[in-house]
Amino acid sequence: MLALANFSASGAQVIASSGGFLIEPGIGLMVWTLLVFGATMFLLSKLAFPRISEALGRRQQAIEDSIDTAQRTREEAEQILTEYRERLKEARVQSEEIVERARETAKVQEREGKEHAQELVAEGTKRAQREIEAATKQALGEIRKEVADLTIMATEKVTRKTLDDADQKRLVEEALGELDFSGLSSGAANN
Repeated sequence: MLALANFSASGAQVIASSGGFLIEPGIGLMVWTLLVFGATMFLLSKLAFPRISEALGRRQQAIEDSIDTAQRTREEAEQILTEYRERLKEARVQSEEIVERARETAKVQEREGKEHAQELVAEGTKRAQREIEAATKQALGEIRKEVADLTIMATEKVTRKTLDDADQKRLVEEALGELDFSGLSSGAANN
């Protein structure tokens, strides 16, 4: 250090005295500059440069690791995207199949519903015809009974005597034979 101080002091005198030290190189100054530069480089190479080199190596390794991680992440993302697209295609195909099956099911149910409705209408029509026929038979039976009763009453009033069972039966059959109930029953059936 003392040498450095002396060097600085002598350098200051040289500067002050000549003013042109840059033009005239001094051998002593060059030697001292080279020695100080060499010592500085030696100290830096032993102390600072390894640490700087180690820090740069760690930084380079971290950057390479980040690049590798980014590359792996990119490849995984591409793979996931490819899988997603494949699943999306599969989902679309499945949804189209589901929609088609739903349409077919709707058509089948519509056809079955129409057939069932037609069956119900036919069954209702048959039931109504049976009920009409039964009501017609019942009405005809009641009409026959009423005609028979009226015939017996009219005959009793005309003849002014009470008829026995055999006469009543014969008289009712004759009266009913003369009446045409076939027109009533066929007309009711046509309605």
